[in-house]
Amino acid sequence: MKLILTQPVSGLGVAGDVVDVKDGYARNYLMPRKLGTAWTKGGQKQVDAILAGRESRSHRSEEEAKAAKAALQSTTVIVSARAGQGGRLFGAVTSGDIAEAIVASGGPQVDKRKIEVPTPIRNVGEHQAHVRLHDDVSVDVTVVVQEA
Repeated sequence: MKLILTQPVSGLGVAGDVVDVKDGYARNYLMPRKLGTAWTKGGQKQVDAILAGRESRSHRSEEEAKAAKAALQSTTVIVSARAGQGGRLFGAVTSGDIAEAIVASGGPQVDKRKIEVPTPIRNVGEHQAHVRLHDDVSVDVTVVVQEA
């Protein structure tokens, strides 16, 4: 089945890509989560709109992304969250929380969809997050979670 990806899918593609996947994967996983829509003849307009939106959200050039990378490497992102006994959080620290903390610490504006956290952050302490700034530029960020 041909699909137009509306969100980035790890191992498959980014928003705006036209991919061919198995029917069950499309019907049971991608489409219910609004990660893709069925390809139609008029789908090219939708692909163009997705690509235009992605370009407006991404950093304009590779040089800007490299400057943002340098700024992010030198900063430690501090997130405050409510925690119980033993440093276990009530909930988890999300990529949106990390994006807000980056801006609050004086870093560049980063789209929360570009932040990947390998394992959910559910404890107080130091964690790593991966930020994709451009197709060729990415950086690992240290996230320190403190008890609020």
